[in-house]
Amino acid sequence: MSRAAVQRQQKTKIRLAVGFGALGALILAALVATPWQTFPDLRLWIPFAAAFVYFELHAVEVNDRLFASPSIMVLLTAAVVFGPGSAVIGAAAMAAVGLLAPEDIVERRWFQPIVNFGQQVASATAAALVLSLVVGVGLSEGASAIDAGLWRIALGSALASITYGLVNYRMVLFIVGRVYGRLEVRPWSHIGAILLPMTGMGFLGGMLGATYLEIGTAALPLTAVVFFVGYMAFESYARLREAQESTIRGFIKALEAKDLYTRGHTERVARFSEMIGKQMGFDGTQLERLRWAALIHDVGKLAVPRDLIRKRARLTDEEYEVMQLHVHYVEDLLEDVDFLRPMVKIASNHHAHYDGNGYHGTGHEHGEAPCKEACILAVADTFDAITSTRSYRVALTQPYAYAELRRHAGTQFDPEVVEAFIAGMESSGHRYGSSVELTEEEARHIAEEGLDQIRHADQVHGRNFPLAPTSKETPDG
Repeated sequence: MSRAAVQRQQKTKIRLAVGFGALGALILAALVATPWQTFPDLRLWIPFAAAFVYFELHAVEVNDRLFASPSIMVLLTAAVVFGPGSAVIGAAAMAAVGLLAPEDIVERRWFQPIVNFGQQVASATAAALVLSLVVGVGLSEGASAIDAGLWRIALGSALASITYGLVNYRMVLFIVGRVYGRLEVRPWSHIGAILLPMTGMGFLGGMLGATYLEIGTAALPLTAVVFFVGYMAFESYARLREAQESTIRGFIKALEAKDLYTRGHTERVARFSEMIGKQMGFDGTQLERLRWAALIHDVGKLAVPRDLIRKRARLTDEEYEVMQLHVHYVEDLLEDVDFLRPMVKIASNHHAHYDGNGYHGTGHEHGEAPCKEACILAVADTFDAITSTRSYRVALTQPYAYAELRRHAGTQFDPEVVEAFIAGMESSGHRYGSSVELTEEEARHIAEEGLDQIRHADQVHGRNFPLAPTSKETPDG
């Protein structure tokens, strides 16, 4: 990140910290001043506040800079127990003391605690207010929430948990988007798999509060167990995602160990593919599927002879046929990995042409257009191939790559994808490829002459920073 970008980010952080800090302070001040809210009994508030703080301190990262915990369950359990006359101020105070994370203390961070304070107080206040309004309507002063009836507690808890989820999510999304921007944070995927359980936990929290009001302290052991089960659900989800990412990284390392010239190739193709997907309006889940497909698209080359992959000269017809088999090898290697199955289908068809020609994996009929994700992967892979140094050809220029993509648009490539890629690349300001104007034949001839000349011809990447492979037609990985 440039110095100017860092300075802009710091200014944004200061503005957000001031805004959210003031928001949290104003909400607490208003609640203290209001006559219809009294602070709950400290003998009740302190244990629930301690549980809330504990789970906030142990929140797990379930997506890029998105953390989750069962604190909503603790919050709504406490709100029901406190009763309508104390729920809002009690919940807001709990959220206020849960602003710190261990990393904030260790790394001496100031921004995260302040914005956490504001957004947590606002989210907790909104949720508890909804619960109090639903449960407390018609109740006399000092009445318990259980006097309103179980159905009103259930309805209030459901609406409150939805409110908390929406307010909290939108605020976190706003903060992360303003500070880190689109380039530094991946759009969040599988949001439903995160927000729906969180909403369910909030509802369950309200029911646990009702249970406590019915049977008293005897419900506390059950309540604590349910809290920890909720935490384990999020932790298991986070560990599963990390295991999936580690699995993919393992395949990439194995491929790069076999072929020096593909080092970094998969990461760049994934980055280009994501850029196209964003340009075309893909959501977070679609972008994640596209990125993972890009990361595994060349895994089938693990089963291709190394001498063939590293050959400097043109492939013979027989060798080319062997190379084509890598789209089937990726299926053989990864087909039984459940979470990768949708991505394998995309990866195995990234050599299928837009007009139905080319070569493709199982389940794709000749003459059939590949899916949009496979079309995106084909364009990203081809651009990387043209602008890279490989064993058989040195890198060509970025304008040359654009011209080749447009020349084959409508036949080999989806025209919409080609234009989306070029628009995204130009708006990013990034440049790839050689600064030396060469023809395809000249680039191949230099590669065949030796690596010393490659160093001179490829002034951008060099032999140790190459990109992608090529086919016998347009280079497409």
